[in-house]
Amino acid sequence: MAGIAALAVAYVLSQFYRSFLAVLTPALVSELGATKAELSIASGAWFITFAAMQFVIGVSLDRYGPRRTASVLLAFGGGGGALLLAFAMTPWMVVLAMALIGIGCAPILMASVFIFAKAHSPARLAVMTSWLIGVGAMGNIIAASPFAAAAEAFGWRQVIAGVAIATFATAAMLWVIVRDPEREVTEGAGFLGYLELLKLKSLWPIIPLIGLNYAAAVGIRGLWAGPYLAEVHGAETLLIGQVTLFMAVAMAAGSFIYGPLDNIFGTRKWVAVTGNSISIAALTWLAVFPAAAISSVTMAMVLIGVCGGSYGVLMAHGRAFLPAHLTGRGMTLLNFFSIGGAGLMQFATGGVVTAATVPAEPTAAYSVLFAFYAGTLATTVLIYLLSRDVRPEPAERSDARVAER
Repeated sequence: MAGIAALAVAYVLSQFYRSFLAVLTPALVSELGATKAELSIASGAWFITFAAMQFVIGVSLDRYGPRRTASVLLAFGGGGGALLLAFAMTPWMVVLAMALIGIGCAPILMASVFIFAKAHSPARLAVMTSWLIGVGAMGNIIAASPFAAAAEAFGWRQVIAGVAIATFATAAMLWVIVRDPEREVTEGAGFLGYLELLKLKSLWPIIPLIGLNYAAAVGIRGLWAGPYLAEVHGAETLLIGQVTLFMAVAMAAGSFIYGPLDNIFGTRKWVAVTGNSISIAALTWLAVFPAAAISSVTMAMVLIGVCGGSYGVLMAHGRAFLPAHLTGRGMTLLNFFSIGGAGLMQFATGGVVTAATVPAEPTAAYSVLFAFYAGTLATTVLIYLLSRDVRPEPAERSDARVAER
């Protein structure tokens, strides 16, 4: 239990790192001359390196365990990247720093989920994963108005340097406290295990929604809320911090809310469909009314934040079809699509906003942005409707983990 607590602390840092750029937008633009496209690339770099590392992490978890995997990467990638960011002088240094931080944060959630999957029943996986994400979302909350206030008071470079020191300390704590679960003999040979997983037809309709269910919430919260609120509503740093704080709290609450719903309603599939459909409705409303009163806009963002927390339910849905000897690789493969989808959307939305920008009419670009999020999410929900549901029974049959071929 102490090891999970240490990983939860590390996950708070991971959530902080993926969303704090929205608050830093004005400073990075004024001090470093960064453009919206460069900030989009920097944010996307975190997600892309995070996603790419999942393949290495999956093999490492199965072979070497979560203790070494999480602590080493967090120290060298997370701590090192944060120090680089604190001393960044050009936009490309910000991009490189975010890429390194993505590598450092990449193993944290999967190390925790790996322990959950090995040490607890499948029926508890959605609850435990969702609640860990809810606790970790404190980092998302800290990265909103508390971080904005600290940056205003002490300077953003000094605050990021302090976070870097905290990251090194957390990595050391993981090395000392985390205990690896007993490892099973693996039948898959390294990376070839991923080929076996990709042949599982039961995963195919689940993967697209895993890839995009989180993209709109994290993209708006971590990247687009800042420029959108500043350009359309004339918001300054503290107001942006307040609005994003509400959205961050909503994202944390969403993870806790989703956690037990599959057990309450006896379905994973329809819990995910309902929640993501509400997100689509809120995104569509923002696309139609991008210049609505800021109170209404904040409520829409809160709704997107709450409903964007279906990750735990979807991971449990996919976990039900994974062979036991490929647990680590299977969970990291699903996480690859989750983070990779969010990262690709960061790059894609940068292009969407740039292409849709109309001089002296900022609402045009953001209307298209929200419509793009709504349309892509709706497409993945339609594909997900083809998936086979799995009831979260306490003793799920082992053959439910073997996919139809």
